[in-house]
Amino acid sequence: MKRIKSTTFWIGFFIQAALILIAIFAPMIATHDPGSINVRESLLPPSWEHLFGTDGFGRDLFSRVVYGARVTIIISMSVALLSGLLGSTLGMIAGYFDKLERPIMAVMDGMMAIPSMLLAMAIVAALGNGMINLIIALVISDAPRVARVVRANVLSVKKMDYIEAARSMGASDLRIITRYVFPQCVSPLIVRLTMTMGFTMLEEAALTFLGLGLDPSTPSWGIILSESRRYIRLAPYYVFLPGIMLILAVYSVNALGDGLRDTLDPKLNKR
Repeated sequence: MKRIKSTTFWIGFFIQAALILIAIFAPMIATHDPGSINVRESLLPPSWEHLFGTDGFGRDLFSRVVYGARVTIIISMSVALLSGLLGSTLGMIAGYFDKLERPIMAVMDGMMAIPSMLLAMAIVAALGNGMINLIIALVISDAPRVARVVRANVLSVKKMDYIEAARSMGASDLRIITRYVFPQCVSPLIVRLTMTMGFTMLEEAALTFLGLGLDPSTPSWGIILSESRRYIRLAPYYVFLPGIMLILAVYSVNALGDGLRDTLDPKLNKR
């Protein structure tokens, strides 16, 4: 891979790396049990005892925000990997095999006609709350977009002379796809998956804000924001802190995607 010189990319990289470290070492960083309720200490302002204050149930907000990073990272990475696997497989098959292109892309286009948030809400409502069900819903809603990106690249690559040469030498379709076609799709796929992580973070926060996807007791940034609505005037810090963390998380993956796109896209490199 070419050396990445984008300052924006490195800013996003270090922010995302910090969030991943926070997620991994959440039990060591958190100062309190994120689920421990103490009604006597509800809505306390930030202090040395409670760095971000407490919520309406007296739970330590700093600890809940720290564990919220773990929830967000797990969901966003899982959705990116699974939607990348499912979408790239469907896109590869649709782009390479002409007979299968129309039925596969008809289904993908039909799914894309439904707004991703609405589709995810419908799937979560059907499956029920839970992290696994939320991940399934977000994977299904994003996979068609990944499939279109991969299919577009496959359509252009499979017309290349070296593909015809490999086919004339007796190479099987599986060998051509895995050895010659898929490697040409990796760069745009990586960029797309970084965008997927950003969209997933926002969609997960939006769904949990609406009470869908995760159990209300789960320390998620979306759930914290949802709970803070009742106390926005009384305890404004309750809203800002998880909101700032969500903004930083989404910015970091978008910056990573922009930096990778600028580096991997040959058209941009020629400018």
